[in-house]
Amino acid sequence: MTQDHGRREELAANLADVEGRIAAACTSAGRPREDVQLIVVTKFFPRSDLDLLAGLGVTEIGENREQEASAKLAEGGTPPGVRTHFIGQLQSKKATAVARWADVVQSVDRDKLITALARGAEAAERELTALIQVNLDPGAGAGRGGAEPADVPALADQIASSSLRLGGLMAVAPLDADPDAAFERLARLHERVLADHPQAEMVSAGMSGDLEAAVRHGATHLRVGTAILGTRVSHR
Repeated sequence: MTQDHGRREELAANLADVEGRIAAACTSAGRPREDVQLIVVTKFFPRSDLDLLAGLGVTEIGENREQEASAKLAEGGTPPGVRTHFIGQLQSKKATAVARWADVVQSVDRDKLITALARGAEAAERELTALIQVNLDPGAGAGRGGAEPADVPALADQIASSSLRLGGLMAVAPLDADPDAAFERLARLHERVLADHPQAEMVSAGMSGDLEAAVRHGATHLRVGTAILGTRVSHR
């Protein structure tokens, strides 16, 4: 058995396990399975894994470091039929570079970033979808990012009036806290955004450890890395 074949079998088995979890969560929540999209987070993993995942039918991938992602995608372009999501914290000065390859930026949390991404997308002549990252943990230290809930409606209005497409909301559950409570708050905020922007249907929430809670509270997109690809190697 070749190394690639063994890795493919590993990824296929892990994908099947995660798909089973998502299907069970949808059934429990009374939601159709097709309402929830899996994004496989490929950060810190090689291009070969991306190609194997595409061959296994994965259509959405997530990256969180511009330099790593652009180098990885430069090796052979984005696989046909695959959409790329930028999910990490983004500096305004890197926005133009991200706009060249990302289809969705999930971590928009300030007006300066909206302006920079719109400028980059226009320069690249690409349509770019933006999600507003919401801070669900007021006590969190710097590093996880996210706009305060009270600031989200104004950010939504600004994205909608720019050349970007307003996709919806994204959030990370607070560490060592009940994800159900956090995702319930996110769902209520999403209802407020939808009232003014009915096209903003996406809710990106839930990861390997809390995807069931996210599905219970209306997530449309799940960001799963470790449960499929394994423990990430250090990038340091």
